[in-house]
Amino acid sequence: MKTKITIAVSFIFTMLLIGESCKKEEKREKGENEYKVSKYNDKESHNMGQNCMNCHKQGGSGEGWFNIASTVYDSLQTSTYPNCTVKLYTGANGTGTLKYTIEVDGKGNFYSTEDINFGSGLYPAVTSSNGTKYMSSSVSIGSCSSCHGSSTGKIWAK
Repeated sequence: MKTKITIAVSFIFTMLLIGESCKKEEKREKGENEYKVSKYNDKESHNMGQNCMNCHKQGGSGEGWFNIASTVYDSLQTSTYPNCTVKLYTGANGTGTLKYTIEVDGKGNFYSTEDINFGSGLYPAVTSSNGTKYMSSSVSIGSCSSCHGSSTGKIWAK
């Protein structure tokens, strides 16, 4: 009796997973974006330090089309820094208006498919339990790893 119940439960679970996978594929085929936002302690992300937008873009192989994404490292820039926060301000050094707050997940990655209006530029800040580190120049795109880790230093938290 237990074997039949276990098989039935396994079958139902498998069918649910297949159905969810088909829905994701249908969304991609229709040109619809999948909602994805990083959250504290979450461990679903991958490829730390890579340019997320290489895959997470319309027509790409990644789930969701990210409008901002990257990886945060510790101050030595050797290990990822999980569960901190990325903030985007209209003014340098945390001045102006705080426009967006993005949680960094349990692997040190942050990402969002939500609309982000960079306008004429936003100023990023990384906040951890040790304080806040500000980026001195504004950004107009969210593909942070297209520069950080390749042509400039990695993003890091205090």
